[in-house]
Amino acid sequence: MNARPNSAPGSTLTVAAAALATVIALGILWGVAVLFQSKGAPMERLVAAEHACARYIYLSERQACMNEWLAPSQPRTVALETSSTSTSPTKERLAAAAVDEATRP
Repeated sequence: MNARPNSAPGSTLTVAAAALATVIALGILWGVAVLFQSKGAPMERLVAAEHACARYIYLSERQACMNEWLAPSQPRTVALETSSTSTSPTKERLAAAAVDEATRP
């Protein structure tokens, strides 16, 4: 007689596929959770600014207060100049404006 256990053919493959599907599902779940957390941070700052500026009655004053309150948390993006043989007048004006802004007290 045959001494092999009576198991379904390919059960190892089924277990491996289930484990792989679980890993993929957990990876997708983790990615979605990270995206929600990173996108929620600006909303927290916005709500905090609304509470800090709630004492202003006029909408224009409230918006100005919120802009001042949120300005430090906004990232500044600075374009990097690429090296090229010719410089356009627009690049020269932008570079001059950046130098002027950097040297202002």
